[in-house]
Formats: sequence, structure tokens, C-alpha cells
Amino acid sequence: MDNYIRSILNASRGTKRAITLFIDSLFIISAFWLALIVRLDSLAPFSKADNWLLLALLVPTSLFAFINLGLYRAVLRYMNSQALWAIVLGTFITTVSLVLLAFFMGIEIPRTMPFIFAWLCLLTVGGARVLVRAMIGKLTTANKESVIIYGAGSAGRQLATALGAGPEYYVRAFIDDDETKQGSIIQGIPVVCFKGIYELINKRKVSKVLLALPSESRARRKQILAQLEPLTVKVLSIPGMADVVEGKAQLSEFREVEIEDLLGRDPVTPKPELMAANITGKIVMVTGAGGSIGSELCRQIVKQKPKKLVLFELSEFALYAIEKELCEYIQHNQLDVKLIPLMGSVQRINRIETAMITFGVQTVYHAAAYKHVPLVEHNVVEGVRNNVFGTYYAAKAAVNAKVETFVLISTDKAVRPTNVMGATKRMAELCLQGLAQNKVKGKHTTRFCMVRFGNVLGSSGSVVPLFRRQIKEGGPITLTHPDITRFFMTIPEAAQLVIQAGSMGKGGDVFVLDMGESVKIKDLASKMIRLSGFEVKDENNPHGDIEIKCTGLRPGEKLYEELLIGDNVGETSHERIMTASEVMLPLPELNVFLEAFDIACHNFDHEMIRQLLLDAPTGFNPTDGICDLVWNAKKNQPVVGDEVKVVNIKG
Repeated sequence: MDNYIRSILNASRGTKRAITLFIDSLFIISAFWLALIVRLDSLAPFSKADNWLLLALLVPTSLFAFINLGLYRAVLRYMNSQALWAIVLGTFITTVSLVLLAFFMGIEIPRTMPFIFAWLCLLTVGGARVLVRAMIGKLTTANKESVIIYGAGSAGRQLATALGAGPEYYVRAFIDDDETKQGSIIQGIPVVCFKGIYELINKRKVSKVLLALPSESRARRKQILAQLEPLTVKVLSIPGMADVVEGKAQLSEFREVEIEDLLGRDPVTPKPELMAANITGKIVMVTGAGGSIGSELCRQIVKQKPKKLVLFELSEFALYAIEKELCEYIQHNQLDVKLIPLMGSVQRINRIETAMITFGVQTVYHAAAYKHVPLVEHNVVEGVRNNVFGTYYAAKAAVNAKVETFVLISTDKAVRPTNVMGATKRMAELCLQGLAQNKVKGKHTTRFCMVRFGNVLGSSGSVVPLFRRQIKEGGPITLTHPDITRFFMTIPEAAQLVIQAGSMGKGGDVFVLDMGESVKIKDLASKMIRLSGFEVKDENNPHGDIEIKCTGLRPGEKLYEELLIGDNVGETSHERIMTASEVMLPLPELNVFLEAFDIACHNFDHEMIRQLLLDAPTGFNPTDGICDLVWNAKKNQPVVGDEVKVVNIKG
């Protein structure tokens, strides 16, 4: 039977219309004779030639009415209210035609017979279509994956309609927290309370829950995900309505659950006056413009309509990518912003100073740095050169170029650092604090400030993309330590807060972003596994799907991060931005350290570099020995021939 129906469904459009016309003719003929027989309670009407003549005229008239009303243009499996209305109106025209034909032809029919005929027409012509549609639906849903939609609002209803027309998913139910909707049926789909999901998952083998909550806050989405997490069903979400309206995504495009939803942190709307203060109508430079933070800073800066945006980047490809993206954005939004892509290293002071002076830079966001902890541990000299001297040279260049504002992108790893990367970033802060003292003394006019924050989601070094890839590959998820915790923030929010903090700086300020609560990485990994529809494999559940393996802390890695060195925290005009009072190093003393660092780096004297980092007021407390790859390899190998002399050339 199924194969027969499928063969009809797969027939040509003309064939299916011919079959439908033939069946409707039989329905009209049947309704005509049944109406007479039921009314007269006799088979006598069959013997009257006038009835046959009347029927012969009625059938083509009825079909003509149905054709003109578009009934046969409607695709049966997608039949909607318009098709049903065509059936009702066509039946009315058919019934009126019956009465008029009988009157003008002088054929007597019972007065109540047209009403019975109309009822039978609706029942056969309309009912048959509803029945066939249900049969087709049963056939098509047999191979569809059963899903549940969380949210019976407008987005959920639109999603259900889109899925009903597609070949992949069949919506078993809506889940909604609104008690007035629970127990009702929307678009033929039952609405149940959250408890009903257990029965649906167990009995109907539902494997996915689709979140249709584009307007809900992240705090509320976090609560919902916490409820869904123990079910080990795959949870997907639809795009936000802003992305749908702007054409960036379609409502039926499903996405992995955003980590922002797991954190439950709602971003604060940026203050326009703070966003625009150092940017609008000004010439702005971003160092490290192609990196995770640098590129997002550029995106946010362009929206504030600077006069020029100087993109300063060491990586050719990264510079190409961000310039191309920004050019397309500027053209699409018809902005009057000039982009200036410059390749160069912040370690070459003459290059960056010449660029600042030539283009008249007024605001600098210094995002160029080496931030990957293990890599900096393995490449200590380059870490010091780029993070310490690169920042110092960029800051001195800003002073010489009479830049108005210089903002350093710092890190929570600069607080009581246990690794070289954190220690070098703290040294970079000390450089700016030292130079800021000269502004107080009236020696220059550049305002220096630092903005310190933790990990950003989706950055090049973030664990989230790594965990997603490992889950797709079937595991295991690799974790350095079961108790490790981190702060997290989205890249756009971090960039917006950096820009706003820079606008509040007076000179030498250390701003700290409110990162919310720290997150235990193992818990984050477990949630990602369960919300992907899998079970965590461990001692308590040896038959689970994906295991979490701990590989041990990497060189210089801390179990937890901090944002403040001391307790001297002050509030600002922004609820997510705090100001910290930190230990400073006078510029003469700072210069002594910098000269010593320069000599130690030139001589690849890693023991001296380590000692200088310990002696400086960085709070450096290393957890490992010297991990530089070249230094360790050189120590373990005998020197052959003359010692190689290395000449350091500074730009």
C-alpha cells in the first residue's frame, strides 16, 4: 500500500491533477445520488432521466468552479487554510448551481436535498484531502528524526512550519513554561510542560531539543540548559532574530549551544559617549590588528566612524583578512572611513613611530603580544622582546608622535604570574605606569591606561573550539587539570569594554573588567558533552560515550586566575569596569631593568632573564624551571667549534 501511494506521489503534476479531477467527479456524483436516496429513502431517483441530465450538467460546473478557485494548484501535502476555503466556496457554488439548474430545467428535487448534498460534498471532497494529507504525513514522518521545540512562541511556531515542510525533522511536541499554553495544540502539535519531555524522550526516541528562544536573556537560557543537561539529548538553538532579520542566518539553521548561554552572562549595552570619545572623527591605530582581540577592536572601532583606522600587524595573512573584512563592511554601510594596512613589528620603534607621526595617530589600542602561555615559556627571549620591549617601544613612539591616548590590552595572567607570559605582561604594565608618571610631570601629553581581563570565548587559544572538535571526533576531551578554573568573556563584549575603559583613563590607570564568576573547565567540558547528546565516560559511568582525560598542567600554567593584585578596587561610571591601584616602578628604576633585560636577551642569558623577572615588582612566582627550548637543547649538547655569536639588530 505504501509503495502504491509513493508511486502516485512521485507521478507527474499533470497525472496527479487528472487523478484528483476523476476522484472529485466520483465524489460529486456519489454526493448527488446519496442526497436524493437519503432524502427520499428510495432508489427511485435512479430511474428518472431528468436526474441523470441534471447530474451531467452539475459535474462539469462543479469542477469548473473548483479549478477556478485554485483547488488543483494547491499541493496536497502542504494544503493550508486557503485550500480549505476553496473547498467550502466551491461546494457553495456547486450547491447553488444545483438549485439553479433544477429550477430552470423544471426538474423537481426535494427542498432539503441541496443541504444534504452540500454536507456530503464537504465531507468527501474536503475530508478525503485531509485523510490523504494525514497518510502522506505518516509516510514522510516515518523517516524523519523526532525533535522537540522548546518555546511555543512565534519563533517556535515558525520553526515548526519550516521543519514540517522539510525532509529531516518531525516535531513531536512543544515545551513551554507558560501554563496557559500547556495542554493546548498549536499547528497540530501538542504543548507540554517540562516534565512531559521525559516521556517523549523515552517512548518516542526523541534525540534533539531545539531551542526557539531567540529573545530570552542568557541568564534564563542558562537555567533552561541546566534543566536539559541531565537528559543527554543533543540541544541546538536557532539564530537570534537580529541575525535572521539582517539576512545573516535563516530561522531553520541550527547551531551548537553557545557557551555564552552556559555562562549565563548578559552583556551590558555599551555607553555611546564612552565608545565614541576616543574614536569618532579621530585617527586610530590598532597594533596586532589581525589577532582575536585586535580584529574585534577594529570591528567595533569602524562602527564608531573614525576618520582613519591604521591596521598595524606582523602577520601578512592576518592583515589581509581583517582589511578585506573591514573594507566590505565599510562599503556595505557606506561609511567614510579610510583604512591604512601596515605590516610591521612593534619591536621596531622607528617603524611604528614613523607610522604614527606620518598619519597623525591620536588613539592607539595596543593588542600586539604573545599570549599563549606554553609557547612563551618555550620561547622566552621572543616573549620578553615582544611583550616588554614591544610595548615600551610602542608607548615611547606614541609619546614622540604626541598621541593623545594609548590603551594597553593586558591580561589576568599578569596578576601574581606563575609564567613568563604573565610576568612580561606585568612588566608591560609597569612600562606604561612609568611613562605615565612623566605626563604628571608635564614631560608629555599622552594618556596611558591598561585594561586587564581574562580569557575570551572563541579566541585563537580558547578551549571551546578544541572541545567542540574533540566531541565531534568522539573524544576524549583533553584537560590539563580537573580543578582548573578560568574567567570567560565574549570577544565583542571585551572589545567594547576596552574601548569604554580607555575613554575613562586619566593617566596610568589599571582598569579591570568584571568577568563574572570563574568557570571550572571540567564542568564546562561535561556540560558540552551532555548537551551534544552524549554521556560522560568515567568511573561512575564506564559505558559512557566521551571521556575527559587530564594531561597535567603545562609549563607555567595556573590552576586559577586572578584579576587583582591587591584589594584596592575602585568603581567607575561603568558597572562592568573597575579601577585598581597597583604597585608602580619609577621610570629611572624601570630603565635599569630594561637595559638589563636587553643585555640578557642579546646574550640569551635565560638565568639572568629569570632573575630579572623575579627582582622586578611583577610578583613572579614560577612553578617550573626555565623551559626555553633552545636554551635547554643547548645545555644538553656539547658545544662544537667556536661559539656562535648572535648580533641583535634593533629597528
